[in-house]
Amino acid sequence: MIDSHCHLNFDDFTDDGIDVVVKRAKDAGVSRMLTICTKLEEADKLRSIAESDPDIFCTVGIHPHEAEETLNQIDAASLKNWLVDHTNHPKVIGFGETGLDYYYGHSPRDKQILSFRTHLEAAVQTDLPLSVHTRDAEEDTIELIRQFPRARGVIHCFTGSPWLRDQALDIGFYISISGIITFNKAQELRDTIKNIPLERLLIETDAPFLAPVPFRGKKNEPSLIVHTAQTLADLKGVSLDDVSVATSENFYKLFSKAVS
Repeated sequence: MIDSHCHLNFDDFTDDGIDVVVKRAKDAGVSRMLTICTKLEEADKLRSIAESDPDIFCTVGIHPHEAEETLNQIDAASLKNWLVDHTNHPKVIGFGETGLDYYYGHSPRDKQILSFRTHLEAAVQTDLPLSVHTRDAEEDTIELIRQFPRARGVIHCFTGSPWLRDQALDIGFYISISGIITFNKAQELRDTIKNIPLERLLIETDAPFLAPVPFRGKKNEPSLIVHTAQTLADLKGVSLDDVSVATSENFYKLFSKAVS
């Protein structure tokens, strides 16, 4: 299995230590992990974490919550250069997380849109994929992506509508499933996910957030992705092995730099 979206740099993992967390993941059958950037100052630490283990990769990007603060520090052109320059490192295999979040509105919508557009431009320039966060912003998210037909990516931690599912698949994006699929009250989400072809799915933890049942409410970590994968397997009527193989193959198709 591959954890396609986690945050190994977060302080939540300081007590155990990243080495211990990574060992537990590998013991649980997690072969590789992609640790995701959310702000400018995280990039160096993420790169260092990725350098520490051959099975860890990272992204660079600005979370929509951080869009205003980031664009107050640097302009969009400088942000694009920052994103592109970081991809010269062999362990930086994509961008994100980026996107739009109108639910919390921690950054004004115009700043979020400008930041997301900048990431899309960088993705097209480098032909590297994006990890896209979208919440209460489905139409604007899809509209922006459609302006960049060559952009590739994944809707991470999918909790969206059937419309978003269908739009994402239509533009060639992948859809990533998190521990939310295991929650008791997530039947509507399970119904939406059930019809997604296995060849278009990834799995993730979003650790340290969203621990799956039976660990809900506790700190999440990559080793727990097996519970999400098993629930997805049950939902699709296939084996855990089938889900592990398919989602790993999908990861390498999308994040193709991880293969080289």
